[in-house]
Amino acid sequence: MVVCVCPIASQIGAQILAEGGNAVDAAVAVALVMAVTWPEAGNIGGGGFMLVSPPRGKPVMIDYRETAPASVTKDTFAQTKSYFDAKAVGVPGTLRGLELAHQEFGTRTWKELLAPAVKLAQEGFILDEAACKSLNGIMNKKGGGNAEFRKVYSKADGTPWQAGDRLVLKDLAKVLRAVQEQGAKAFYEGEFAEQFAKEMKALKGYITVEDLKNYQAKKRTPVIGTYRGYEIIGAAPPSSGGTTLIQMLNMLETFDLKKIGREEPQRVHLFSEVMKRAYRDRAAYLGDPDFTKIPEHLTSKDYAKKLVKTIDPKKSTPSRDLAGEIPLAKESDSTTHFSIVDASGLAVSNTYTLEDSFGSRVVLPGLGFILNNEMGDFNPKPGYTNTQGTIGTEPNLVAAGKRMLSSQCPVIIKKEGQLFLVTGSPGGRTIINTVLQVITNVIDFDLPIQDAVDAPRFHHQWFPDEIRYERKAQAWMKGLDTLGHQLKAVNAQGDAHSIWIDPKTGILHGAADKRLNGKATAVK
Repeated sequence: MVVCVCPIASQIGAQILAEGGNAVDAAVAVALVMAVTWPEAGNIGGGGFMLVSPPRGKPVMIDYRETAPASVTKDTFAQTKSYFDAKAVGVPGTLRGLELAHQEFGTRTWKELLAPAVKLAQEGFILDEAACKSLNGIMNKKGGGNAEFRKVYSKADGTPWQAGDRLVLKDLAKVLRAVQEQGAKAFYEGEFAEQFAKEMKALKGYITVEDLKNYQAKKRTPVIGTYRGYEIIGAAPPSSGGTTLIQMLNMLETFDLKKIGREEPQRVHLFSEVMKRAYRDRAAYLGDPDFTKIPEHLTSKDYAKKLVKTIDPKKSTPSRDLAGEIPLAKESDSTTHFSIVDASGLAVSNTYTLEDSFGSRVVLPGLGFILNNEMGDFNPKPGYTNTQGTIGTEPNLVAAGKRMLSSQCPVIIKKEGQLFLVTGSPGGRTIINTVLQVITNVIDFDLPIQDAVDAPRFHHQWFPDEIRYERKAQAWMKGLDTLGHQLKAVNAQGDAHSIWIDPKTGILHGAADKRLNGKATAVK
């Protein structure tokens, strides 16, 4: 089963499985196809995290998060007003990450897995309505990309894209073909790296030839916890996803959620109070583990019980009151996720991103791929944390070679050693809360996986001190203002493409999240 936002990529991933490839083979192919067919977030100019859980043996996380160029300092972005330019670009990690995953787990050749993406870029592909909406939306935005970006991704005659049009990406095909023949080294060293660095310098960006050459993806041990007898395998720092998710689940485990009721305002109150406390700790403690020590107590059951004692069931705790040693200043989302399970039970949960929709909206002349704007994920102003959501805590300040903190939250869940659920989502800081609600919808409220994915969502991230909720969850918000909550309606949250495995039959059930687009493709 392959579930992702792009139907073309889903079909190609399933074809890899049908031809005998494993879940990691399919993941490599899917990620690279989406670098062509879903330019809003699919990429070779960004980075992410891949969780791999074999049917036997220990799970592994492939960390291919971007890094800060060598020339930046903690104060480089203190006065930055916009992250839509070359200065905002972190050193891309996607190709190194996919290559590392393939070296560790792949069974098909690298050339085979690159072939679909090369062909689609060279010959073009037919745009569906979702892709047209995405491309037309960015082209209609003020400041929607540099000249090369608009040249590559706008229609030649200047008219809007329509379903059925063909998008051809010759420059991207050239880069992908070199990577197909020579491996990721073709991107990080030699002719393309020199061209990359030259064009970045012309645009006043910070990435150099040395930055590209020195980039390495890393194998890390995932964060592992338990929830009501289920094993939760989550992304480790520099992703905050696994740690924050497990901390929240530990708190919720002390409550009888089914008794409270899924659609009751009291459940929203409880979840929001749990979210506040976990996101406060995210700001206080989490960052690149190669630069900062992550406290072990954050995922402990005992610590969760202490936090629960501070929750008032009849009153919202003001976010300011949770700040503790974090000084508060006086007042003055695009990612994509896919899930894959093969016939052996090998599971992949992969989330990768350009940061904002279409990243920095910068394409370098002759190279054809969109660059990330991940430098905006660092805390920009040392020591400056305000109630509007700007965080200035030490663990996530900018430093040369450092990985910026991420909210990406690919997750794999097992029960008694058997695969149970594979999920994740895009959405910036909302990601972890989206995943939290999919998991609890399945485990606590017994929802079928499609219903669990389709259900309304809400979000609290400590600051700003408000519950943001999807409009279809309006009824759940009744009376929460009288408990002290500030409320804000939004159109949609997340895009959680998931796979649930029936414990009784072992049958895979794929759920595509239609908030953007998506397809679940099964292989019989």
